Amino acid sequence: MKDDYKELVKVVSEVVYQEISQKEKRSKLFSIPVEISTHHVHLTRESLDILFGKGYELTKLRDLSQPGEFASKETVMVVSYNKMRVIEKARILGPVRKYTQVELSITDGIFLGLDLPTRISGNIEGTPSINIIGPKSILALKEGAIRAARHIHMTPKDAEFYQVKNGDRAKVEVSGTHGVIYKDVVIRVSPNSKLALHLDTDEANAGNVKEATLARII
Repeated sequence: MKDDYKELVKVVSEVVYQEISQKEKRSKLFSIPVEISTHHVHLTRESLDILFGKGYELTKLRDLSQPGEFASKETVMVVSYNKMRVIEKARILGPVRKYTQVELSITDGIFLGLDLPTRISGNIEGTPSINIIGPKSILALKEGAIRAARHIHMTPKDAEFYQVKNGDRAKVEVSGTHGVIYKDVVIRVSPNSKLALHLDTDEANAGNVKEATLARII
């Protein structure tokens, strides 16, 4: 009886080990969609009122991958304080947010003369000032220009599968003949998310990354 119990434990342990091993192997596959973000703007309700007029509503151009988010038809001009250089037609992403910020690449920052900090979206304290020009008025932001930290959106179920948690930083490899490994990719977990790795245009160009590319956490 004792030998039978030991044999049972051995069999169960082997099954569990094999399951864990297979899960680890699956989690290392190229299975995370890659999306490339160009420069864009997020606005609060108050900021939208200033730039476009009281009560103005954004017009949806197309849905984005993250549930409830969309690219609007509306664009604005972004102007740096120090060099007075302009990026025209920076698209507004909706819906309205709790913060106003301009997300730029390092190349955009060099052009505008801004030393952009790398931040998670919404973390704008102490970031460079910038002007936003809309059809009705100019919005002078004391802070709000950032380079968005590269990140992966995922659900809690995804996080369990990839064995990560919210706020973790991971090394991520992008597939392809010019594949690149990106360090310090922030894991962002939310039940309202859809699985996707977000890179800016500089990061994508460095690895010749195209849309419909897949990535994996290594």
